[in-house]
Amino acid sequence: MAETLTLTLDTGDVVIKLRPDLAPGHVERIATLASEGFYDGVVFHRVIPGFMAQGGDPTGSGMGGSKLPDLKAEFNREPHVRGVCSMARSSNPNSANSQFFICFDDATFLDGQYTVWGEVTEGMEHVDALPKGEPPAKPGKIVKASVS
Repeated sequence: MAETLTLTLDTGDVVIKLRPDLAPGHVERIATLASEGFYDGVVFHRVIPGFMAQGGDPTGSGMGGSKLPDLKAEFNREPHVRGVCSMARSSNPNSANSQFFICFDDATFLDGQYTVWGEVTEGMEHVDALPKGEPPAKPGKIVKASVS
């Protein structure tokens, strides 16, 4: 299984350590979509300072996802802190699909309600540099996503 996800952003490379020990189904989904080129060119449509940057929606609206079925929640005890990667979802706990977010800061109020699947190990400054907004006027994007 893949160990890292590299997101090449407009601002630079972000290396994410994948955590199949926490969320094997979610890691498999992220790795599959990345290896198929699903995330290439996709924007960060919601970037809230002090909170998180959200992307993974091919429509850029926050309402889209992949054609794959939604995932069953794999909530875990990993805290939502700076650099943690977690899956976005609707009010249905089992609705995560392709959208994810990277925490800028402590967001532990999300613990146990969203599935943590990875952590940024290099390049968090490039996430910090993403244009802010909901949506940003000129959103930052994933130029390429690759797994290794």
